[in-house]
This record gives sequence, structure tokens and C-alpha cells, in this order.
Amino acid sequence: MIHFNSGNELLLVLEALSNPHRLKIIAVLSEGRQYVSHLARELGISRPLLYLHLQKLEEAKIVSSDTEILETGQAAKYFKLNDFHFELNEKIIHALSSSLTVKKKNN
Repeated sequence: MIHFNSGNELLLVLEALSNPHRLKIIAVLSEGRQYVSHLARELGISRPLLYLHLQKLEEAKIVSSDTEILETGQAAKYFKLNDFHFELNEKIIHALSSSLTVKKKNN
């Protein structure tokens, strides 16, 4: 279960989950860890775009990665889904609201 220590941590998770590509990544990884190239082919997106989405998910601690050396000597990066569960309701939002960092736009 994910426990939020600040409003910014809550936002990080919500932002990570607010994209259809990232939700599809989670769906695929729920079936088991995947090699990046295979994951990109399965999702039909480029590796650079996939890495951007994986980075967001990793920052939110929803996925994690490890690198393995294949028999060919090449390094292969694998991603796996971390078990996650969190509760969200008005009381939690209220408790965390004072720790939110609001970015000001430069005019």
C-alpha cells in the first residue's frame, strides 16, 4: 500500500496514472516483467517515448527496473510492476493539502 507523506507525493502518483499510455504499460506489466524493446513493440510506441512514460511511473514508485547481461553480452533493461494500492478520499486530500507546492507561472 502506498502511503503519502506529502501532497506532492500524491500528485506524483496521480500524474503518473493520468495518461492512457502509462495505464497500458501498467496493464502489460501486470502480466509480468518485460524487456523494454518487447514492451515498446507490444504497445506500438517508440522506445524513447516508452522511456519517458516509464520514467514517470518509476518516479512514482509504480514500476521498477533492473538490468541484466544477456548471453550475447548485451545489457537488457527490464521493468516490472510494483504492487501498489492506495486509499484516496477527502480526508486524505485535506490532510495533505497544506504540503502541496503550487508552481507559479512566469508572465
